[in-house]
Amino acid sequence: MAVADWLDQHTSQAPPALRARVRDYALQASGASLPRVLACAGQAALDQVLSHPCDRSAALDLLAADALITLALLAQAETNPDRLDEFATSVLQAHRTHS
Repeated sequence: MAVADWLDQHTSQAPPALRARVRDYALQASGASLPRVLACAGQAALDQVLSHPCDRSAALDLLAADALITLALLAQAETNPDRLDEFATSVLQAHRTHS
């Protein structure tokens, strides 16, 4: 399933502005799997927030970062639940080495 289709199914109840921002980040990201694409998109959103500390305009990006990481974990749970713990750990480690 394409990233955009998966997002449409899983974010239909989110506010339109947040859905759009999540989609923008996700469609710009790359990765070997849907969970990895979403995690990379979440990191990109967080990078945007961190590059504008104390700037209220980054609030939507912070919400998008949170949503994208949550969605990455959901996608992993749907596709390979036995490796959810490993995936979550790898996302956290990637953030720590990226920062």
